[in-house]
Amino acid sequence: MEENSVCKLKADDRFEGILMVRGAEKKMDRKGHDYVDLSLGDRTGEMNAKIWYWNARQEVPETGAPLWIKGQVQEFNGRLQMRIEEWHPPKEGEKVDLSGLVPSAPRTSEDMMREIRETVNGFSGENLKKLTLEMLDMAGERLSWFPAAQRMHHAERGGLLHHTTDMLRLARAAAEIYPWLNRDLLFSGVILHDLGKLEELKSDESGNVQDYTRDGQLLGHLVRGITLLNRAAERTGVTGECVVLLEHMLLSHHGEPEYGSPRPPMFPEAEALRWIDMMDARMNTMKTAWEKTPEGAFSEKIFSLDRRIYHPRYTEDAE
Repeated sequence: MEENSVCKLKADDRFEGILMVRGAEKKMDRKGHDYVDLSLGDRTGEMNAKIWYWNARQEVPETGAPLWIKGQVQEFNGRLQMRIEEWHPPKEGEKVDLSGLVPSAPRTSEDMMREIRETVNGFSGENLKKLTLEMLDMAGERLSWFPAAQRMHHAERGGLLHHTTDMLRLARAAAEIYPWLNRDLLFSGVILHDLGKLEELKSDESGNVQDYTRDGQLLGHLVRGITLLNRAAERTGVTGECVVLLEHMLLSHHGEPEYGSPRPPMFPEAEALRWIDMMDARMNTMKTAWEKTPEGAFSEKIFSLDRRIYHPRYTEDAE
């Protein structure tokens, strides 16, 4: 990993290079001067940045665009921030390697989709197979690059497939330990539980989420996921308890009302889904922070975990 990458930067470092704009907003300081507040990143992470003394005639950098940056990293309120001194879009004809600017899933979308479809084709029940395949077809091409979140876990290109396939592997292990679980129902719940995020988040093909959609703000992916499931049920002609069970799994997979679920999981496969989702999300968040933190040091506070994390040295002779 290059020393100039975002995750390696520390206070007082100088930076010169190309980063991607993850977000940009014009604001006003206490003295009434305009400035631009940005979130800049590469494939290793992102950092807040400021362009002070903004010229009102300039255009605010566009979200999702690469930007050449020159500036200095500072520490403000315990967090790193870049003070930008010079900036401009890449020069005409200048080649920009987007693979270095966009966090991406560790496996290809083709491999992950193959794993999911092979799992569904192995279902013993036709109704769950029809429903799940129809939902995947409805998701379409967007599923190949869509992220799983804006800021938290699996916030990367292909992150939704990454989250889903890792959960499937956890679900297979759980089904071996608890063989009385209905495997088809559990696996279907894993595959479908977050497809509502396709309507909740506004993302470009780089996997960068600009904002929540209207549906995302008003309904959220749990409710929208159920409406999509009902549409799939109408298209396939599937009715009966399997539809209601999947609806409950989608509605309850956040576990508690404070996290958006109006009902707790009320049967074993729904309970398993809730904890498999939680474990994979938190382990991915931990891994992302762990990779950015030097051995023997603590990370900045991870707000989704409400704590800092420690990167152990993992050596027997470490003091």
